[in-house]
Amino acid sequence: MPNTPTAVSAPGKVLLAGGYLVLDREYTGLVFGLSARINVIAQEIKTSQGVQITEIVVDSPQFLEAQWRYGYHLAPDDGGIKLTQLHVGSTISPNPFVEITLAYALTYITTSAQLKSSYTFDPARFTVLADNAYYSQPHSASETSGNPTRFAKFPTKLKDAHKTGLGSSAALVTALTAALLTHYLPPSAFDLDTPAGKRTLHNLAQAAHCAAQGKVGSGFDVAAAVFGSCQYRRFSPSILKDLPEVGAPGFAPALTACVDSDAWDTLVYKDGARMPPGVALRMCDVDCGSQTVGMVKQVLKWRESDPEGSRRLWDELQARNVELAAVLSSSSGSDEISAAVARVRDLVRAMGEASGVPIEPDSQTALLDALVAGIEGAYEGVVPGAGGYDALALLVRDDEATEQRLRAFLRRWSEEKGGTVRLLDVKGEMEGVRRETLGQYDGWLSWAGNEGK
Repeated sequence: MPNTPTAVSAPGKVLLAGGYLVLDREYTGLVFGLSARINVIAQEIKTSQGVQITEIVVDSPQFLEAQWRYGYHLAPDDGGIKLTQLHVGSTISPNPFVEITLAYALTYITTSAQLKSSYTFDPARFTVLADNAYYSQPHSASETSGNPTRFAKFPTKLKDAHKTGLGSSAALVTALTAALLTHYLPPSAFDLDTPAGKRTLHNLAQAAHCAAQGKVGSGFDVAAAVFGSCQYRRFSPSILKDLPEVGAPGFAPALTACVDSDAWDTLVYKDGARMPPGVALRMCDVDCGSQTVGMVKQVLKWRESDPEGSRRLWDELQARNVELAAVLSSSSGSDEISAAVARVRDLVRAMGEASGVPIEPDSQTALLDALVAGIEGAYEGVVPGAGGYDALALLVRDDEATEQRLRAFLRRWSEEKGGTVRLLDVKGEMEGVRRETLGQYDGWLSWAGNEGK
């Protein structure tokens, strides 16, 4: 384990095209990574001489009461690493995404490195810092001198923060998994900068994220967090079907065999997701995120009730999504981009009408249409992913003047229509998970003080 802190980050995501279709391996999604990142900094916890602790701490210092402390033990019968959450003050606030990620990563480390049953992990603290674009609620200015604006201090608990739908849970699981593997394994066993390292990270993060969600999702959000922007075809859900629960007999070897298996049939096509020069992908927050689980169930129910009609629509929508990806990758002009996005939106609205699901609600349609019609340099936009009221994705001219026009328009729209609509300080970007330098976290790492003194 390194004595100096190590830092990694993973991007958020936007599924520009392929919402719902990406659930089925017959279809693909066009997903872009975002400049908004979840950062995780790993530090050893220094103790006084003679003091021993077996504890792992995860801090999210931007929020109130956001610290999770865990003890751990090796479960019998190859059950892997089992965690016990410890009290912070008088309360215990569960965080399944943190806890399951720790259990999966530590189990994989123990088993893949063939560590002895008596092995103990050196105590460590993992500090999580999220770029502001993940949350739409008003926040106070950062209290740190080193980063006055990038990482805001929020006056709420994490569970009460309003998310903008940029994939914070997938980015968290990916970044935390990468930090754990990098911190506890030597570079010969795990190297984040190699294709093999990214493949291990992808498979392990997918398994942990699905377990934390309680379902096997499409995985496009984790794929974007690991690999960045891409055309994505999901893995077969059967790959994760037979994994025991954490602590159950046989969990440890089953997890390691699953992560290292050649059965993963995910397709990540990096060259299939590009943005033309001079065009930026921007996100517009409407401050009322959607509950997508119920929407997905209703769309899948419609698909089951009308298999022929839904297949025709999905096949045509897939063709239009592929066409959009080709238009963006070929550095086409603004007219071609606008037309390609508009053709996708037409069929997305048709799917919403057929299924009875507000994939592109009327209020979002009105805002998108007004933006495109009223702002020079705004080419088109979509309600991404599963739709609803998450942040809008806009394709716009990449210059300061267009950004200023967007911000002014959204201010007027908010005043006239009520509510808060704003341009997020985030853009599409190609890169996935990466190592980070520590200087950008000045003022935050002081939270990780020594223990045992």
